[in-house]
Order: sequence, then C-alpha cells, then structure tokens
Amino acid sequence: MQNKLKIINDPVYGFIKIPSNFIFDIIQHPIVQRLRRVKQLGLSHLVYPGAVHTRFQHVLGALHLMTLAIQELVSKGIEITEEEKEAVFLAILLHDVGHAPFSHSLEFQFVKNVSHEDISLHYMQKLNEEYPGKLDLCIQIFKNSYHKKFLHQLVSSQLDMDRLDYLRRDSFYSGVVEGNIGSDRIIKMLDVYNGELAIESKGIYSVEKFLIARRLMYWQVYLHKTVVAAELHLLHIIKRANYLVENNVDIFVPDILKPFLNNQINELVDLDKEFSCCGQVLNASEMYLMLDDTEVVAAIKHWAFHSDKILSYFSKKILSRELMRLHIFDSLPEDIHTRVEKIAKCVKKQFSLEDSDLPFIYSHGTISNKAYKISNERIMVKYKDGTAKDITEASDISNLTTLGRTITKYYLFYPKECDNY
Repeated sequence: MQNKLKIINDPVYGFIKIPSNFIFDIIQHPIVQRLRRVKQLGLSHLVYPGAVHTRFQHVLGALHLMTLAIQELVSKGIEITEEEKEAVFLAILLHDVGHAPFSHSLEFQFVKNVSHEDISLHYMQKLNEEYPGKLDLCIQIFKNSYHKKFLHQLVSSQLDMDRLDYLRRDSFYSGVVEGNIGSDRIIKMLDVYNGELAIESKGIYSVEKFLIARRLMYWQVYLHKTVVAAELHLLHIIKRANYLVENNVDIFVPDILKPFLNNQINELVDLDKEFSCCGQVLNASEMYLMLDDTEVVAAIKHWAFHSDKILSYFSKKILSRELMRLHIFDSLPEDIHTRVEKIAKCVKKQFSLEDSDLPFIYSHGTISNKAYKISNERIMVKYKDGTAKDITEASDISNLTTLGRTITKYYLFYPKECDNY
C-alpha cells in the first residue's frame, strides 16, 4: 500500500504534513495539480523577480495553517469532529482551484461573469460527484451554510487562513519584509465567541500588525504601479485577441483557449458545453483544467507576429517587459477629459488607427483597496470576562479605523510614444 501521509518541505513553514489519505488523493487530482501552473501573483515577478511562486504552494500553505488552527481551537475545548476537520481542510485546499491564468490579473476574462470562488465551488461539486458525497460537508462550509460559522470564517473572512498564508508567503517570495506577519502568534490566539471566530485580547497587537501589513502589501506589491501597468497590459492583449476572434479575424488560438476567447463561456452552466479540442470532444470544464499561464504565454508569442498592429504591439512589448506608461493620481485630475482627448489624438496619429480601435490601446480608470471591512464579518476581540469588541474599538491605535476606509486612486494608461501629450 502507498504511504499517502507525506511530508512536504515548504520554504516558508518548513515541513508540512498531509493530514489524511483522502486529502492526499485530492492534492494529487488534476483539479489541484493545475495550480502548479498558475502564478500566485500574476505578473508581479516583473517587479519582484522572486515572486514566481504558484497557487499550488499557497493552498498547501493555507492547508498547513488550517491544521494548526483546528488543533489550537480543539485544545481550547471547541468541539470539532473528525468529519468537520477533514471538511474544513478540503475547503481551504480547494478554495482557489477556480483561478484563471495569472490569478487575479485575468479574473472574469475567460469565464466572463463568474468569480473564481464560484468556479472553485463548481469543481468541488465535480469532485463530490467523483467521490460520492465525500465533499458534502466541505461544500456546506465553503458556502457558509453550515451551522458552525467559525469553520467558514477560517476559510473565508478577514482573519482566515487564506490571508494569513498569502501575506506571509508573498512577503517571503517578493522580499517585501513589511508583509511578514506573525501567523503562528495569531493562530495561537484564535478562539470562538458566540459561534464565530474571534481573537483573544492578548493577541490584539498581532492582529493590528496583520491589518497594517495587509495595507502595505497591497500598495507595495499587489497594487504596485508597475504591477498594475503589467496587468493592464496583459488585459489589453486578451481583450484585443477576443475582439479579433469575435470579428472573424484569423489569429492563432490554441484549441484549449478557443472557447474562452469568443464569449461562449459567460456563466457556470456554460462550462458543460462541449467543444472540439485536440482531436477530441471535451466540455469547457475539462478544458479549463488545462488553461493556465503557459497556454496564455504561448498564444502571446504567436500574436507578437500578427498583422494586427495593436495585438502585435502589446504582445511584443510584454514579452520584452517594455510596458506602457501608467500615471496614477491620488484624486481625479480636473482636466482628465482634456488629457484623455490628447492621448486619443496622439495614439490615433502614432499608430494610424480608426476611432473604434482606440479603446484597445489606452485606458483610464480607478484602483482601490480597503484593508479592513467594517461589516458583519468583523474581527472580534474576546476578553476574559466573556465580552467582545470589534478590533477597531479594542485597539489603542487611533488610526486603525482608517483602514476601513476605501482608498481609491485614478490612472491613465497609454503608449510611451505619447508621453508628450
């Protein structure tokens, strides 16, 4: 018999233990193995060269933290059955399997109106059919329909194992030390209050650091100016390719990518549609499992030599890391319309484009971030007398409440050839 209780050597946590034979089987499944080919941070490696880690590493790390969190809660007398343990382990392991290539960079681009969370749920249900009923409880926890709310909050909340792992892991691989949170300390301080996840009062400083680190990581890594420019660059490539396919322009598109570039997959039920692929008939759900970063990069290499000047221009530039110009403003410039008109005029002249082509080569919009949502899923601080307060009320850092404010910035994105607009 195969020994499935493997130990994985992780650079962030050291040794990670696989908690059960069934968890091992799910890790080995193509649905999870695909995550080896999807970068955790999209195109952030163009700024931080070490940030080439994958979603696969992240879900293993989150699984590891979940085992520690469950162990801690049980030690404090919280009743968690063996069935519930395995279910919550499965939920955190599978929470990201629906991610598109390059993760958040291409969210909604291939399955147009569906979030990666909903696609993840789709694949959980597929696994539940393959292993009849063995993921029933996992799905309930993921959907927050199980009566023990704290189990869902360990998977998805403002203090979940997903965030605890990605902040520490992304900090490690990017080299941005501000994100290196004390996940061990936070997990040691976890508790349950009125059936929901809480933090012991003596852990408040660790949570304060966690919230501040999350804000810093967003503006220093996830929403770094050059990272945003690279992601917009990639987005323009996919939108132009999609436009050309829709208008019957002959471009190279791998079989696996075809259904996702012509607006045939717009909702979850479309994943059941069948297409000709690689000499076989496959449904879109099967094809999505083969859709990853490498498939997109392979297509971009071909598009760099296409006769369409916009598609070719963007493709060549991203392959050589010659990114478009991105200006970010703290507030909307009063002359924004004048600026946009001048850029449009310059682009039209420089590239000899028709008016209908202009939206494919420049854009403007907003980016935003909120480090803490003051909502129903708040981070509650539990005191020894049995009372609890929201972290913003319990903290003695006077400006912690400002982390609940949405910070919005404005951008202009255009070719460097129009720098003197």
